[in-house]
This record gives sequence, structure tokens and C-alpha cells, in this order.
Amino acid sequence: MSSITACVRFRPLSSKERRDHGDSVCIQCIDSQTFLFKDEKEEEYTFGFDKVFYDNSDQAQVYEFLALPIVKDAVDAINGTIITYGQTGAGKTYSMEGPSILVHDEQKRGLVPRVVDGLFDCIKSSEGTMKYSIKLSMVEIYMEKVRDLFDLSKDNIQIKESKAQGIVLNGVTEISVLDAAEALQTLSSGIANRTVGETQMNMSSSRSHCIYIFTVQQELKKDDRWKTGKLILVDLAGSEKAEKTGAEGKVLEEAKTINKSLSALGNVINALTCGLPGKASHIPFRDSKLTRLLQDALGGNSRTALLCCCSPSPSNALESLSTLRFGMRAKHIKMSLHAKSNEDKCAKKDGSPSPSKNEACERILHQLRERFDVEDVMLLEELFRLSGILYDPCSPEDLDSAFEDVTSQTIVSLQQMVEELVSIVEQVENENKTLKDRLAACERSNTQRKEAGGHTSSVLHRLSDTLGSFVPWFWPLSSIKLLK
Repeated sequence: MSSITACVRFRPLSSKERRDHGDSVCIQCIDSQTFLFKDEKEEEYTFGFDKVFYDNSDQAQVYEFLALPIVKDAVDAINGTIITYGQTGAGKTYSMEGPSILVHDEQKRGLVPRVVDGLFDCIKSSEGTMKYSIKLSMVEIYMEKVRDLFDLSKDNIQIKESKAQGIVLNGVTEISVLDAAEALQTLSSGIANRTVGETQMNMSSSRSHCIYIFTVQQELKKDDRWKTGKLILVDLAGSEKAEKTGAEGKVLEEAKTINKSLSALGNVINALTCGLPGKASHIPFRDSKLTRLLQDALGGNSRTALLCCCSPSPSNALESLSTLRFGMRAKHIKMSLHAKSNEDKCAKKDGSPSPSKNEACERILHQLRERFDVEDVMLLEELFRLSGILYDPCSPEDLDSAFEDVTSQTIVSLQQMVEELVSIVEQVENENKTLKDRLAACERSNTQRKEAGGHTSSVLHRLSDTLGSFVPWFWPLSSIKLLK
């Protein structure tokens, strides 16, 4: 059993933080693994991680400690995942990409370009009996939809699970690359399609979770045996507080979705680390697309590393403390590692090896050339399934997984409908309250007018009586003048 490698990285103070708080920081270095943290109430906490990268650490140190061992394992067909986590503007994307994955400044290059170089370097130094191939995929989770960044027409990719392959993105684009330069150019085109926006805390804030997928396949030249390892890099969107980011409108809705998925990730971490020993407990991987996609990385066959990115400024102490606690919980997750090959699943019931996918396709095509009748329809279906065009659950576990996917999607849809109805009810109640207030104001106004009208009528009546008492006295005088 292996644990998640949990590290923390503190970025340098920003110009805004220096302007508002000077050079004060909320951390105190003890050593390369331990530090003191002071929260907003001046309370001190001691944290210990596998490695602490302070603000003077460089990109190469992060790669060599955090990523290089996972890169080597991926070439040996052991799955690996590297995740960057933290509040918005904490340096996650800089740690992952650097200023740009195409930048040639060795000091500034991020994890992605270094991982690409590391994969091809490991392949070059491997034994000559092995043949390697690397395929790239790149997706983002935006507003709870998985979008293919290599093909934007695929904007709602479904997540499947099979016993043989684990978590699979159904129909995602896979691009074969021959060298590091081609790989970086390909990834750069995907990054250009990623959703970003501007907030008060980050001029180029990631509005989605970005996932880089490297599939490394090794094949023995002597026989038809192969092994596959997947290396996944996850650049999570940062948690946000609207009062700090100034988010509103569409950006605010994006922030709500981001925070909701990060909360689901926190719930999964809690379930994985807080269960009773020896007792199986429910892990809510299906509560969000992010946790579903990270199911293998967090609870399955993968060597996983977590980089918690934090601001050292006292102004962000609350968010940094939350990030550090998340990292400490994740550190206690246990992983089970093994290399994936085709040896186990290529054995038939009688023990003889089954033909490879290519051989099976050729066999079907040969039979199709000889005849074309009703049976050919079944052969075509088999061909489509082997080619991945049709999804065919081949085991009770796959059927259960597919059923759970549909059930989970239905539950999520119902929850969204309930939330919308609650929002509508609240809106109607607010409008009803406003109308009641207006009606009450109108009634008060009418009452005041009536009272004012009654008072005026009384005044006019008294005035009329007074004038009436003068008329008999005035009339004789007028008559006298007329007689003269």
C-alpha cells in the first residue's frame, strides 16, 4: 500500500499583498517538511508535509521531487496522477504550466513541459527490446460538463468505467506524438481552448478544471504482450469568495460550480480517510464529474501526488488554512499499485491466449469479404465494439457501473431541478412580499387621503356657515345703496 505524496508550495507575495500588508507573512519555516502557520486570530498551527516549497523554491525542485518518480512509473505501466489544489491566484497554473508550456526559460518551465521531456527521456533510455508509443488527450470540466479541448464539438463527454480499463472518457480525442516538441505544440493548442476569465484576484483566472492525459504503451518486440500506463495532470480551478474576487453574472455562476465540485472532492477525501478500519463505506465519487474522473487517482490503481498551492499573506490566511487541512487529510489516503498489461485479460477460459484487437478486426473483415448476409450484421457490431465505436459492457460489474451512471445522472438532474424550483419559489415569495408592501402603502395613502378629504369638507362646511351668517347683514346694505 502506498500513500498520496502531499506537498505544499507558497508563492511569493503579490504586489497588492505588499501594498496592503507590507512584507508580513503568516508562515514561519522550521525545515523542508515542517512550518508554523498563524491564522487571522493569531493562533498558531504546526503542519508537516512530505515536502514544503517556500517562495524561494524553483520549478525544477518541484518537478524532481513531486513528478519525476511518477513519470518513471508511468513508463513502467504504473498509473500516476499529479493534482494542483488551492484558492484562486495561489499559483496552481503557474506551477503546472509556467508562463507558457512553450517557454524555453529553464527556471520558469512548469510541470507539464518537464513531464513531457521526462517521458521521452525515459523512453530513450529504456531497453531496446521495448517499443513505446505516447498518446495525448486533454479535457476541461466546465460547468459540470467534460469538454474535449482538442475537439470543441465534443462538449459533453461521458465518463465510463470498465473492469479492465477503469475510468474511461468515452470518445475523447487521442493524438499520437513522436517527440517532445510535437507533444508541447499539441498541448499548447488545447490550452488555447481552455476557459479563462478575469477577477479582482487573478487577471487570467481558470474557470474550469483542466486535465492532461498521457497514455504510455510499451510493447515487447518479441511477442504480442503490452503494458499501458496513464499519467494524468490535473490543474484544478481555485476556490473563490465572491466578496474578494468581485465575481458577478456569468463569472459568479462559474465560481459557484467550481466551489461545488471542490466541495464534492473534499467529501470524497473525508470519506476515504474517516471510515472505520475494516468496514466498507460509501465513497461519493459520483457526486461530481471531477470526483468521478479522479476515482482511480484517489481510490484505485494510481501513484498520486498533491501540490497544495498557498498564499503566504495574512489577508488570505483563512483560505490557506483550508487548503493545508485538505492536504493533510489527503495525505492519509492509501493506494494500491500494479502495472496494467494484456496478459490477464487475453487468457480464454481454456487458458489459451486470445488474438489482439487488430487480429480480431482483420478476421472479421476477411469473413465480410467472403459473404454478406444477416450474420454480417452481427460481425459488424462486433467490429464496432472492438474499435470502440459502440460501448459494450462485457461484465456484470460494467453493467452495474453503467446502471449507476444513469442513476447518478438522473439524481443530479433531479437535484438541479429542485434547486431551480427552490430558487423560483424564493423569487416568487420576494415578489409577493414586494406586492404586499406596495398594496399596504396604497391602502395607507388612500386612508390618509380620505382623512384629509373629510377635514377639508369640514372646513368648507364651517366656512359656508360663516358666510351664510354674513349674507342677511350684507343684503340690507346693498338694498339701501340701490334705493339711493
